[in-house]
Amino acid sequence: MTTTHPASAVPAADPAAGAAVKADDRAHVFHSWSAQGLIDPLAVAGAEGSYFWDYDGNRYLDFSSQLVNTNIGHQHPKVVAAIQEQAAKLCTIAPGFAVDVRSEAARLIAERTPGDLDKIFFTNGGAEAVENAVRMARLHTGRAKVLSAYRSYHGATAAAINLTGDPRRWPSDTASAGVVHFWGPFLYRSPFHATSEAQECERALAHLEATITFEGPQSIAAIILETVPGTAGIMVPPPGYLAGVREICDRFGIVFILDEVMAGFGRTGRWFAADHFDVTPDLLTFAKGVNSGYVPLGGVAISAEIAATFETRPFPGGLTYSGHPLACASAVATLNAMAEERIVENADEIGARVIGPALREIAERHPSVGEVRGMGVFWALDLVRNKETREPLVPYNASGADNAPMAEFAAACKRGGLWPFVNMNRTHVVPACTVTEAEAKEGLAALDEALTTADAHTV
Repeated sequence: MTTTHPASAVPAADPAAGAAVKADDRAHVFHSWSAQGLIDPLAVAGAEGSYFWDYDGNRYLDFSSQLVNTNIGHQHPKVVAAIQEQAAKLCTIAPGFAVDVRSEAARLIAERTPGDLDKIFFTNGGAEAVENAVRMARLHTGRAKVLSAYRSYHGATAAAINLTGDPRRWPSDTASAGVVHFWGPFLYRSPFHATSEAQECERALAHLEATITFEGPQSIAAIILETVPGTAGIMVPPPGYLAGVREICDRFGIVFILDEVMAGFGRTGRWFAADHFDVTPDLLTFAKGVNSGYVPLGGVAISAEIAATFETRPFPGGLTYSGHPLACASAVATLNAMAEERIVENADEIGARVIGPALREIAERHPSVGEVRGMGVFWALDLVRNKETREPLVPYNASGADNAPMAEFAAACKRGGLWPFVNMNRTHVVPACTVTEAEAKEGLAALDEALTTADAHTV
């Protein structure tokens, strides 16, 4: 079992420095997904391992891994050193050149992807990976439509946001021609009135096939799924579902894209979540955990068949910073550190032995916890007003006063030194893959205490 490098003592508080950082932020930084006048960003002074801290001397256990991406924790010394060494050697070079760290990063990723996904197209992040994967699928098939699930998130760029199923899509749903949404499996809130995983799987696959029939199989380029949906609720697919989608895609000549931007690189206790289900897609998108976000990096892993489409035909896509040397150097160091320190194995073991059992015990004690689901260091608590009716603790896409119960819960976590990942009526337990048993237990104890605020809103 690996252990993360120990968190340094929090430096002496410096409120004046924090106030200056906050003032410049509020004057000049335009934040994503936010009404600018209604936010109050925390000024962060530093981070290490599983923790970060502010200028007032408050330290937080990062149970969000920031945006579920710092899989190897903050400031891993081997990755920091690799970035420094690469900066001294070669900071940047155009994508058209062959560069040692780019080649090595591609090789290390290809060695870990399932099946014959041996060609790597580098992007700056996950959304661009999805954009390019969809473009590849459309060009490979000569078809236009792409199917994606309602409970999903695929990124904020043009095609990726239209493929997204959650409400962040709605304001930008003006260029969604060719995108069709369908219901994926989710037994706890089954759209198919299923009572078992086997029923849910069978009915979800029948629904998908019916959608394909009515949309016209000959018009569909790809089906894209998050292997384990992340922001939408960490809904582990039932046994046989992904294999069933693979069979449907094969039967109709549809490209199967798995989005592993959040689930990949150790998050589920495997290098890729697809490894749990013995399924190989035609295209696999990645980002986040490939280098824990130390330098922006994402990409598409491409099957031999799709790569052959562009052997003598140019692929009409590219980015100035595709395969950026600093990003690739950080990926090489990350992947090597993960292997050497058995970080993927740690995520699997901590999830199975510590996090999963503790969350199930917590659910027994708290009337606000309707369901626990997950694997590795990728878990969600579905918070409810009533366990029998499964009514969500807050309405779908709640804001303002309607979202008060979740806001109170998140504030209680932070008061207890825990930084949570909260979305709609859920809290996700997604610490770094390097989290130690002691750190996990510390965070779970804080979570247990904070849930009393959610319990107050149950009936």
